[in-house]
Amino acid sequence: MTQALYFIVKTLAQLYLLLYLLRFWLPWVRTDFRNPIAQAILRFTSPVIVPIRRFVPPIGRLDTATVLVLLVMQYAIIYVLLMILGQQLPPTIVAQLTVIELGVYSLNLFFFAILIRIILSWVAPQSYNPISAIAGSLAEPVLRPFRRLIPPIGGLDISPIFAVVLLQASVILLQSLKPFGV
Repeated sequence: MTQALYFIVKTLAQLYLLLYLLRFWLPWVRTDFRNPIAQAILRFTSPVIVPIRRFVPPIGRLDTATVLVLLVMQYAIIYVLLMILGQQLPPTIVAQLTVIELGVYSLNLFFFAILIRIILSWVAPQSYNPISAIAGSLAEPVLRPFRRLIPPIGGLDISPIFAVVLLQASVILLQSLKPFGV
């Protein structure tokens, strides 16, 4: 029963956290906020972010209110998951896990954006939909450096392969820094 509860809480919390991660990353990758999905993300996360923004102003392009919410939410998620497992960790270890987990989730977000973009390029290469626009805006900053280094071979863009390998290697590196798995 504990494992099922752990799975449900972790999955739902990660999905909720994903919305806030998207809210953080979409302005950085210059997503078109006329996109209905981007508008839905803003609408869904604004009740939490906007009041905090009154006390925590942005620093340049860095949305510090969203960063603060992400850190607090991830810290709370880890704490709740530890409670479900009946374990305790020092607050400094939980804080370290918080930063590492947010890094892993961000890298996975870019990985899945590239994967969605690849699949949609095979299925519907010239069509537009809001998901492909968001996936494209998230994937493009990651793919751009690889495209400069690796030209298309016979009209086939293989840069996503190298980007995905680097992203997954980075996830493995971050996972290895964890002092404890949650």
